Amino acid sequence: MKRRIVRAFTCAVLLLAGLSSCGPKEPGTTPEAPLQWELFGKELGGHWKEAEMLHSGGVQQETDGHTLKAGSPMTGIVFPTWEKDGLPLTSYRLTYEAMRVSGKDFFGSVTFPVGAVENCVTFVLGGWGGSQVGISSIDGMDATMNATGSVQRFEDGKWYRIRIEVTPETLSVWLDDRSLAKADISRAQLSLRSGEIDRCVPFGFATYGTEGRIRNCVVERLGK
Repeated sequence: MKRRIVRAFTCAVLLLAGLSSCGPKEPGTTPEAPLQWELFGKELGGHWKEAEMLHSGGVQQETDGHTLKAGSPMTGIVFPTWEKDGLPLTSYRLTYEAMRVSGKDFFGSVTFPVGAVENCVTFVLGGWGGSQVGISSIDGMDATMNATGSVQRFEDGKWYRIRIEVTPETLSVWLDDRSLAKADISRAQLSLRSGEIDRCVPFGFATYGTEGRIRNCVVERLGK
């Protein structure tokens, strides 16, 4: 009994100091399980590879991200070790910043997994002539056809912040903290638009005939 009292007192002191949590652990988790990943940071920054796209414009690594030079038509980078590195497949938040340096088409489109590495979609940023955004594809319909699509205005040389949240039921997208779309995917068929975008599976960025910059890419587990 004395040991229990001493342990309880010690836990209380540590909790007040913010040094420990002595309560029961959530089933299926470990104290070491990360809650956030900086994909362009020191630990994972070296895991990126240039996607093997025909007539790629090339990729230049920056201190906080990458520049994707204009390709003919596409340039991309891929993070092939997503599952191996223990990143989540659902119930996660993705944030990044993108800039169109020059060109007139998508400049920071991201392909990401939804529930499995074999089940990916793409958030199109500035496609179809420079203004289309949305998810490709849902139930066989790309970003120009499904309810997530919209037309936005983008300027060269300006950074835009994108936030995407993936859950088993929904896909939600924000642009500069402004809600763009929220799709019910609980019964939807998700897929990629045909073409070289599949070189970005399971996670990657791409541009189309356009030079773009990507930085500050962070993935976080969502709460309970």
